[in-house]
Amino acid sequence: MESFLGDLKKTPSPKEEQFMKKTISKLLALALTASLVLSGCGGSGSSSETADNQTDENSAGTESQAEENENEIKDLVIPRLATREMQTFDILYSQNFFDLENLTNMQDPLLEVDTHGKLVPCIADEWGTEDDGLNWTFHIREGVKWVDVNANEKADVTSYDFATGMEWVLNYYKNDAAHTAQPIELIAGAKEYYEYTKSLTKEEAYALDASEGSKFQEMVGIKTPDANTIVYTCTGNKPYFDSLATWAGMYPRSQAMIDELGGPDGVKAMNNETMWYNGCYLMTSYVQGNEKVFTKNPAYWDKDCKLFDTVTIKMIESNDVGYQLYQTGEADYIDLTESNLATINGNEDNEFHDQLVSKPSDIYSYQIRFNYDKRKEDGTPDTNWNTAAANEAFRLSWYYGLDLKDHYKRTDPIDPLNCENEFYSMKGLCYTSDGTDYTELVRDKLGLPDANGESIVRLDADKAAQYKQQAIEELTAQGVTFPVEVDYYVSASNQVALDSANVLAQCFSNSLGDDYVKLNIKTYIQSSTNEVYTPKLHSISAGAGWGADYGDPQNYLIQEAYGYDNAYYSAKYTNINSVEENENTKALLDTYKEFTRLIEEADAIVDDTDARYEAFAEAEAYMIQHALVIPQYYGTGWVLTKINPYSKMYAVYGCQNDKMKNWETNADGYTTEEMEAIKAAYEAEM
Repeated sequence: MESFLGDLKKTPSPKEEQFMKKTISKLLALALTASLVLSGCGGSGSSSETADNQTDENSAGTESQAEENENEIKDLVIPRLATREMQTFDILYSQNFFDLENLTNMQDPLLEVDTHGKLVPCIADEWGTEDDGLNWTFHIREGVKWVDVNANEKADVTSYDFATGMEWVLNYYKNDAAHTAQPIELIAGAKEYYEYTKSLTKEEAYALDASEGSKFQEMVGIKTPDANTIVYTCTGNKPYFDSLATWAGMYPRSQAMIDELGGPDGVKAMNNETMWYNGCYLMTSYVQGNEKVFTKNPAYWDKDCKLFDTVTIKMIESNDVGYQLYQTGEADYIDLTESNLATINGNEDNEFHDQLVSKPSDIYSYQIRFNYDKRKEDGTPDTNWNTAAANEAFRLSWYYGLDLKDHYKRTDPIDPLNCENEFYSMKGLCYTSDGTDYTELVRDKLGLPDANGESIVRLDADKAAQYKQQAIEELTAQGVTFPVEVDYYVSASNQVALDSANVLAQCFSNSLGDDYVKLNIKTYIQSSTNEVYTPKLHSISAGAGWGADYGDPQNYLIQEAYGYDNAYYSAKYTNINSVEENENTKALLDTYKEFTRLIEEADAIVDDTDARYEAFAEAEAYMIQHALVIPQYYGTGWVLTKINPYSKMYAVYGCQNDKMKNWETNADGYTTEEMEAIKAAYEAEM
């Protein structure tokens, strides 16, 4: 039978573009996988050696492998803070990391990623485009099963399930508008179908499905010619669309499950005992706020992967409790608190002193954002702040002057500049054809040197002083009084956040001066959205980080665009779309409009990926040069671990970083030295 990809020119994912421009066939991918498996099992000696020598060496290898297997963990235990409890079992609805870190183990999407972020087959074993990203075809592998919590087979996973899943996402009444931004932007007819469902009654919308001849099939650019094929038609040429196939909003849903649960309301109320699974684990026990138990799915399609027999998630009130569990051997991983890290690192005789591991950065790029339409508690505009924030010299004095090193120490007191962030997009998101990380293009356009591990490279005392003086003169003439009050909100019940906020306030004081700005720490009780961001009470938001939904800079930058209703940060944090134009705001709005024009210009380049990235880098650099946002930090820290973090999927986009598949473990715990060697080998592979 002719290979599926023989008829398609597969557009490489951004990571693959480091190495190739032509289509990679499934056979080559399988051959590579086979070679990696063989290399991990050890060789059998040279063909010129005697049979006895070969036997001795094979025996030694077998003993070594047996020893390694004995040291692997079969039943994993991970402590997690109780604040990370799940809110829903519906992966198509949730946009919350705390849900997705669990759900990604229970259901599989079309594609997944490897340890370096490269797209690899999952439920789709082959995929590609033959028209530069306008139409994308995915072939669904045979033998993938839906099962219940007891591993009883329910149905085959087919292309129709992916169509049903997208109908659910785009149906206003079924999914409450969750996850709609991406398909509306990328899939032909998605916006029209969403608006159509919104015009219906709830009962009419609930009755819709994705079956042949349905309104969905008529309106949306998704076709299922057979049970093993699904074709997506994009709104234009989208060479990165395949990276969206790892995203939570493109997961499958069986219509048979919907029917079994009595319709959409039953699905919304489903739990671990009533939902259907097609992923690597079944959640066989769930005690809210206490414990979850994942059990290996015996019907899982990937028979060659390595899974744990069970994984127990223990919900804990603090990481101090988790540390105690690790000490007693009752847990296999723990994020260290600042005090625990200081205790271990400061005592060479501590049992864990040589097991401190610096964990890789998470996949989020965190920024400080200005609220350009701040309100007072009575709902009236905070004119003093809004006028200051609209002034570019004021923002640039922060960019060049705000030293956050002491704030970084809250995350990484041993090597705080591990947290340094110079960009808006996340490192590792995408690469040019010669393997250059996209963010390095931004670095060049900003004229920044490489991070040196000694100081934050964006800082420039002379420029900071110059812009501060300019801002004082300009803003005083506009009636602004100093110090400018900066209202910053954190949770009243989160002592760690309060402590960090106090350190941040000291950074402002030391860097910018109490005569210039004053950070006011304010608190909310339950919901930052309802209590702070919707009423627009904040001056800045800090510590909000974006993780990509797909592998293209557009997904990052569009969140800050002007005039876009679905631009996440523009709508929720900066409120730039509601700023009225006047003599004080015209320059700000003109800057935002130019930034948005640069995004749109870059997004129109679909036939030359290198040129596309170059144009997006221009837009990103422009945003930073005008300090529309200020890069803040990367999330890292120190841990004790029996899990090799470099064996995990590295999903810069999608939701698979916590998918517990092919994880390497060491029951004795990894030492600092061992992990440094593992990290060096990992980076050498890139």
